[in-house]
Amino acid sequence: MKPAEAYDFRRPSSLVREHSRVLELAFETFARQWGTQLTAKVRKLFQVSCDQVQMHTYNEYASSLPATTAMVLCSIEGEGARAVIQFPTAAALAWVGHMVGSTTSFAAPSRKFTAIEQALIRSLLDEALDDLRYSLGSLLLAPIAVDAIQYNSQFAQAAATGDLMIVASFTITVGERVVPATVALPAEVVLPQLGGAGRPIVARDARDLMRSQVVGTPVDVSVQLAPAMVLPGVILGLAVGDVLALPHPSHRPLDVVVSGLPLATAAVGSNGSRLACVVVTTEENP
Repeated sequence: MKPAEAYDFRRPSSLVREHSRVLELAFETFARQWGTQLTAKVRKLFQVSCDQVQMHTYNEYASSLPATTAMVLCSIEGEGARAVIQFPTAAALAWVGHMVGSTTSFAAPSRKFTAIEQALIRSLLDEALDDLRYSLGSLLLAPIAVDAIQYNSQFAQAAATGDLMIVASFTITVGERVVPATVALPAEVVLPQLGGAGRPIVARDARDLMRSQVVGTPVDVSVQLAPAMVLPGVILGLAVGDVLALPHPSHRPLDVVVSGLPLATAAVGSNGSRLACVVVTTEENP
């Protein structure tokens, strides 16, 4: 079971539940494909699992990453914002080591990649992008390619700080070594393929959306006499034929009540053969 997540009403930005599930299935397929591809290329048994898919601004996404990490920026044809594949540099160095015949463990130091290491990592990622295109199918129509590799998450500018990104989090397991990874795609590239209902809910829409939801939600309405205060002893002693005196004057209209709150007054009337009430006054109740 996934833990409950806090919802920020000041920035209501989220995915429609059905579309979130579509993306989760697509990224789960990518995780399996990526694990198979890494196993074949690195010659170590890889298991990749998709943990969650969320939507964040680029600034929130970059702030959640380690200060030093491998961020592979991928250009998308026709788009200014770039996709990101992120993973620890130490893990990538160990993968490259196994590709060239090293038997060292994953405890490699974090550093920038050499030209040869970059070439090997690019070859891994070119195939990973093929798997990503295959897994997303019609959700990712534009061609995507490796553009550059950055090592500082705060300086890598894949998109504007306020741009929304679809962020998939992964766990990569190799033997006893477990490392996190993420894939971030610009939301404007993916959401149109999910349909109009999948667009993000932004703050300026929240008021209108809440109003339309409240207006369309059914509520129970009752017409009541003024309540009477009665001792428990009287209630316990009630029997058939007893009369309770009510403090409601005969000339006073009845109260129209919604969820215990009086919102109007009404006189008894009829609507055809049905008993009805006619609203005579309304009142504002904070």
